[in-house]
Amino acid sequence: MAVLAYLFFWPIAVKPVPWSAPMDSGYTGPHASNTRLAGLQQWPLGAGQEGPEHILAHNGQLYTATLNGDIIRLSEDGKPTVLANTGGRPLGLDVSPDGQTLYIADAINGLQALSLAEAANGKAPVKTLLDKIDMPMPDDPVRYADGVAVDSRGAVWVTDASRRFSAKADGGTMEASVLDILEHSCTGRVLVVDPVSGRGRVALSGLCFPNGLAFSKDGKHLFLAETGSYRILKIDLARLSVARSSEGMTNVPTLKNAFDQGAAKVLIDNLPGFPDNLTRGENGRIWVGLTKPRSKVIDIAAEKPWIRSLTLRLPRALWPVPKAYGHIVAFDEDGRIVDDLQDPKGGYPETTAATELHGKLYVQSLHAHGIGWMPYKGPAGQ
Repeated sequence: MAVLAYLFFWPIAVKPVPWSAPMDSGYTGPHASNTRLAGLQQWPLGAGQEGPEHILAHNGQLYTATLNGDIIRLSEDGKPTVLANTGGRPLGLDVSPDGQTLYIADAINGLQALSLAEAANGKAPVKTLLDKIDMPMPDDPVRYADGVAVDSRGAVWVTDASRRFSAKADGGTMEASVLDILEHSCTGRVLVVDPVSGRGRVALSGLCFPNGLAFSKDGKHLFLAETGSYRILKIDLARLSVARSSEGMTNVPTLKNAFDQGAAKVLIDNLPGFPDNLTRGENGRIWVGLTKPRSKVIDIAAEKPWIRSLTLRLPRALWPVPKAYGHIVAFDEDGRIVDDLQDPKGGYPETTAATELHGKLYVQSLHAHGIGWMPYKGPAGQ
């Protein structure tokens, strides 16, 4: 009786919300099972390094960040050089239009910046640009900075994946993401920092663990990976701006309103896994990584919050975290899947996306100890 009382009534911080998960189509159609991602070659990152979660290509070199907070530059032959340390858990990376500033979405510290010129000289302090915002309420903390993308004007867009759970307070990035996705209260948002005033504001709210960001080639649209809903969104920035000005600066556009007003649409739905980062490749390709495959338990429990409440009272080892499965997908700006690479055995763990550079595909990961890579000449058959 004591065990049953614990499983059903012990208080937990998570308050699951019912939702309707789309029926999983599995590995069919453009996502038919294959082994094209198996057997990746690897560049070691150094002793104790783990988790090149995002890889940025800039001026012929690669930049990544690891679990211990290091920002690393890699030469063309894979030699790593530590440029700085954020003191947190850096995730997404992007560079300013002039190529001088590296922007970092740090899950613990918020949006940060690093001067690449200072880093080249061995003097590289990391500055925190945004760890809280004053809209819609004063001193509202950025709890889980995740993805970052800089537009042509120099405005910095960053996802704050959850207002309910944080990497700092809830045991790390993976733990906080699992809690948020299982709760499914959809408190995530997109923030934007004005390049002139430096002021941050909420651009869009009501998102289910928003993650990676990428702009369209013409800069008029923003692509967004909504991890908790297995989908990719496409945001019309002009319509989003009009919606904001008509509502007034004190109101924050929600995803529901953005759908109603035509500022947002679902570009790709019902993915066979949890989408993470977005990176622009060559020939119009945009890459997304599926960190884990779908879980039947999570999907079945979508409309049954009590199952998720019970699950979260179990030891962490019994949580319904899916098995390892390597999977990266390329799509075009109209949402067509143009390539799909998989490793069903998950030899390179928790694939978050891929970066194209000089005929190679560099694969990103939450927990790998090196950079996975393979020669890449484009989609098979082209």
